[in-house]
Amino acid sequence: MKKKVIIIGAAGRDFHNFNTYYRDQKEYEVVAFTASQIPDIDDRKYPSELAGELYPEGIPIYPQDQLPTLIKEFVVDECVFAYSDVHYEEVMAVSAIVNAAGADFKLLGPKSTMIKSKKPVIAVCAVRTGTGKSQTSRKIIETLLEKGLKVVAVRHPMPYGDLVAQRVQRFATVDDLKKHECTIEEMEEYEPHVARGNIVYAGVDYASILEAAENDPDGCDVILWDGGNNDFSFYEPDLAITVLDPHRPGHELTYYPGEVSLRTADVAIINKVDSADEESIEIVENNIKRANPHSKIIKAESKITVDHPGLIKDKRVLVVEDGPTLTHGEMTIGAGTVAAERLGVQEFVDPRPYSVGTLTDTFEKYAHLGNVLPAMGYGKQQLEDLEQTINQTDCDAVIIGTPIDLSRVININKPYTRVHYDLEEIGSPDLKEVLDDFIVKHDLKK
Repeated sequence: MKKKVIIIGAAGRDFHNFNTYYRDQKEYEVVAFTASQIPDIDDRKYPSELAGELYPEGIPIYPQDQLPTLIKEFVVDECVFAYSDVHYEEVMAVSAIVNAAGADFKLLGPKSTMIKSKKPVIAVCAVRTGTGKSQTSRKIIETLLEKGLKVVAVRHPMPYGDLVAQRVQRFATVDDLKKHECTIEEMEEYEPHVARGNIVYAGVDYASILEAAENDPDGCDVILWDGGNNDFSFYEPDLAITVLDPHRPGHELTYYPGEVSLRTADVAIINKVDSADEESIEIVENNIKRANPHSKIIKAESKITVDHPGLIKDKRVLVVEDGPTLTHGEMTIGAGTVAAERLGVQEFVDPRPYSVGTLTDTFEKYAHLGNVLPAMGYGKQQLEDLEQTINQTDCDAVIIGTPIDLSRVININKPYTRVHYDLEEIGSPDLKEVLDDFIVKHDLKK
């Protein structure tokens, strides 16, 4: 008898777990995926072209709130939890729903899901969304490039469109973002890389993606895993780096699966020490030492620069921040807010009275959000709602705290300025020392 399985996910880790663990195992039958966190991805199918010969009709995707009914309807034996940045209470609440419906609850770990590369792999992960993985990844790539090494970045999946077309994606220029019809969330992760001339791969099938990255036409000496949310790496790392956020002290031990990344890290980076208080930094440092006493600890600042600071001082501003950091990352501020405070803003304008459509829904769902606008853009409608919300907000200027130039994808009818942020380590050890050791260990010196 085949074991019947439902994979509980959000269009990312769930597909990877299926591809690496379940796809070709005849003793299992994955009867459904359920979808959460990301809008407009349920009521679809994981296509047969990706699901393999055991699934000629593909696999249906349902909303997660139908899980109890689905377990009984399909007589499911086990449910696999496969998405990230979730508080332990929520994980176990889902477990209770699954067990109450009669099925087993399962979490797949690194041994079952990680793929081994032919190239040395550096994995950059985090304990929460919005800790500073991207700026850490950029700093690592820039350091290795200075050593003459060719680095290919592979980004955690965000496949919200045509899954077959997104099986393997390569991004080398900003034009590639348009070609692949990227959402704002995808652009926020890919654009900072390609703007610096870095190659980025992403998609759905991470075994095929790895093979393509290892054989990239521009060459590849090192694979850099650029993680998403607080998930652990899809690839077996030779150097594991985890970023922590002292603005959310204690979260490194209470959110799944971020603690996995902390406990398996070779290097733990406490970021944003320039804007966090000493007590919070100490809490995070002590938690690292308790959970993973063998990891090296690096402290770093998130250095913020502003294109046009004159648009902020003594002005009434609307701050637009990275969407996922504010929503399921549960932050109330981002780089744009910090920059405005430092430059003497007069007032943070509340966007909620001016919000429309899906942005109004977002504010209702995430009640912790205050005078800041999350840059939601998973589809055309959200982009339109974002543009309309910004343009009808009564403010002197807009601060763009997202990693991309929003004015490239929407029209902003008032003065705006971009905020940039980069990782800058404090003292020793630092990333240069860590990477020098990595280069020697893997005989990568040019």
